Amino acid sequence: MQIWNPWHGCHKISPGCANCYVYRRDESIGKDASVVSKTGDYDLPLKKNRQKEHKLTAADGIVFTCMTSDFFLDTADDWRQGCWDMIRQRQDLRFHIITKRIDRFMQCIPPDWGDGWENVTICSTCENQDRTDYRLPLLLELPIKHREVICEPMLEEIHMERYLASGKIEHVVCGGESGEHARLCDFRWIQEVRRECIRNGVPFTFKQTGAVFLKDGKLYHIDRKIQMQQAKRSGYSYVPGTGSADAIRYQLPNRAVLFDRLRGSQFRSRFHLSDQDRAYIAEKGLDTIRRHAQEFVAKRLSAENPDHDGKQTPMKGHPVFLAQHATACCCRGCLEKWHHIPAGKVLDQEEQNYIVDVLMDWISRQLG
Repeated sequence: MQIWNPWHGCHKISPGCANCYVYRRDESIGKDASVVSKTGDYDLPLKKNRQKEHKLTAADGIVFTCMTSDFFLDTADDWRQGCWDMIRQRQDLRFHIITKRIDRFMQCIPPDWGDGWENVTICSTCENQDRTDYRLPLLLELPIKHREVICEPMLEEIHMERYLASGKIEHVVCGGESGEHARLCDFRWIQEVRRECIRNGVPFTFKQTGAVFLKDGKLYHIDRKIQMQQAKRSGYSYVPGTGSADAIRYQLPNRAVLFDRLRGSQFRSRFHLSDQDRAYIAEKGLDTIRRHAQEFVAKRLSAENPDHDGKQTPMKGHPVFLAQHATACCCRGCLEKWHHIPAGKVLDQEEQNYIVDVLMDWISRQLG
C-alpha cells in the first residue's frame, strides 16, 4: 500500500465526518484541518529517487489517493487536472480514490475520461442508510471502470443489496469509528452487509472494530492499536470461492435455549404441523422424513452461496419446510443469526447433521 496526498485539509459534509481523524490529528498539533493546502507531495507519482527510479512503484501496491482530504473537494478544483495528468502518465500504478463527494464526479473528471480509466478505482463512502441511498445510485450510474464501497465509520445498520445486485461493485469495506468520541459499531451491522455481499458474490473486508464495539450483547472498548487486528482475527472478511469463512470460530447454541428463543419469536412460533403433514409423516415414517431433511439441507443450504438464498425454502408443501422456518434453518442468514453458523462457508457434514437433528427435534416435539 502507498499513500499520495496531493493536498491536505477538508470540509465536513455528512454524519461520517463528525469525528474525522484528520481533524483530530491536526488539532493535536495546533493545526486547522479545514484549511486546504497543496502539499509537497503533490507530484509524488513523478518523483524519483537517487537511482532515478520512481518512488511509487507497482510492486508496492495500490496508491491510496488524497487520504487526508477529498479528491473531489471544490477547494481543490484548480489542482485536480494536474493530478489526472500524472495518473494518466503512470498507467503502471493503480490509484484508489475514496470520496464522500461522488455527486461532484462529473464536474471533476478530465476531458479524455471516456467510460473510465482502467488504473483508477473510485470508492464511495456511505456511513448510514441515507448516504447509501443517495451516493450508491450515483456511483452505479457514473462512467467508472472500477467501483468500491466503504462503510466507515459505520453508524447504523445498512442495506445495500439492491446496489450489489447490479454486479458493478467490486468490493465492500466496513468498519467502526476510532477516537475518543467514537460512536458505537454493532457487529450485527457488519454481519448484515457481509451476508448481502456473499449473496451477490462481492468480496467483503471487515477493516476494524472501532473503539466502541457491540457484539453478542456485550459492549467492548477497544484500544486503537488492536482495532484492525481484532477485525482481522475474526475471520469475517470474505473472498468468494476461497474458503475464507472456514477460519471463523463459532459455538452452536444450547438446544434447550434455542427452542426457548424460538418459542419466544412471534414469527417462528406460528408454524405448526397440519393434519395433512401429520398424515404424511405417519405414511412415510420418520426415517424417510429425516432422509428428506438431509437432502433439502445438502441441496438448498450447504453451498457457500446457495441459489436464491433467503428464498430457497417454501413456506409449505413438506413438513421439513415448516420445520426449517420454525427453527430458523431456512437460509444461511437465519442460520448465522440463530445458530451462529457463519454465512459464506460450505457446510461440512457435522454442520449438516446438526441442522437435520434440529429439524427432526422440532418435528418430534410437534408430534408430541
